[in-house]
Amino acid sequence: MAETTMKPKNINTAPGYSVELRRLWVYGMVFMLAFTCTIVYLLPFGNMALLSVKDSDQQVASATGSVLPLDAIRFEYEGQEYDVYNVPLVEGEETVEMALVQKGRNTSQFVDINNPEQGLVEWEGNWRGLELVTVINPKWENYIDAWNGIDFPRVFGNTLYIAVVGMIGTIISSLLVGYAFARFPIPGKNILFIVLIGTIILPGQVTLIPTFAFFNWLTNSLESALMSLGLPSAIFNPLVAIIAWLPLTLPHFFSNAYNVFLFRQYFMTLPKELDEAAMIDGAGPLRILWQIIIPLSWPVIIAVGLFHFIFAWNDYFAPLIYLLDKRELLPISVAVQVFNFQYGSRPELVQATSLMAMVLPILIFFFSQKIFMKGVILTGVDK
Repeated sequence: MAETTMKPKNINTAPGYSVELRRLWVYGMVFMLAFTCTIVYLLPFGNMALLSVKDSDQQVASATGSVLPLDAIRFEYEGQEYDVYNVPLVEGEETVEMALVQKGRNTSQFVDINNPEQGLVEWEGNWRGLELVTVINPKWENYIDAWNGIDFPRVFGNTLYIAVVGMIGTIISSLLVGYAFARFPIPGKNILFIVLIGTIILPGQVTLIPTFAFFNWLTNSLESALMSLGLPSAIFNPLVAIIAWLPLTLPHFFSNAYNVFLFRQYFMTLPKELDEAAMIDGAGPLRILWQIIIPLSWPVIIAVGLFHFIFAWNDYFAPLIYLLDKRELLPISVAVQVFNFQYGSRPELVQATSLMAMVLPILIFFFSQKIFMKGVILTGVDK
């Protein structure tokens, strides 16, 4: 009787193995590509962070040496400080950290930093070829100098006020206009919406001069009215600051075409059956907006709020025009540039200031990115 042998089943021939292998390969390539792009994108920020914690000597040393903020170790011997080198006393053995006391062309005098009592040790060779002993020593005081130099709490408060007030204004106004375009049967509303969207391509330089003339007249009139009241300085100065910031906050209470577009598109994805059910229960348009539309629209509300907050935080042109003669009211975008002009010879302070200016927007986006991306994609609710 012939014996039969059973061959082990090859796992590579299992159903779906090749498909899973190709999927794993694709996922791996996509991950490597994303990781590489992320590293390349973050390299400038890494360079900023390293430069912000260096002094001038470390910056000069980085041109030919390590990019890290390194300081040479100094050893005090007989009242004077000397650089420390890794010195090979015997060829083939480990080096010893020794301070160079007397430099010579062929022979130099060193002292062992761990045993200075034995006195000077003569070493034959060129000391220039020895490795200098260094230690990482970041200069965190650069951030303190930048913080005090730019008066960061003041400019931070100015920027936060301008950004938050403008964000509230643009959310309220754009939400109401977008709700009207999405829900109300307005005659010719499609044509009006197209005209509104067309204003996006209108350059800001076209309206710059009339806008500046209007706000210049408005702020001067309000300041004159306040001065005639004879208010105490504790009340007068904050009111003058609020008036000076009107050109940066008041226009956002009259909606924005881009934000209206986002709200309208999002509201159109919400089923109208919800509105009809609320109307049967006796709810009016404002109650429907407050109790039904807004609770379902937090993704787009947060997205629009973040868009405006980042815009206001980085806006440079408008504050430069309206607040250049009011240094105490400048936001962080203009204050950083003024600081950079004054301390251009100290790049470490410039980079420290720029990094501190980016911290809050990055943190806000990091903690709200999930809702933010959902609002940008404008996905609707399940019907």
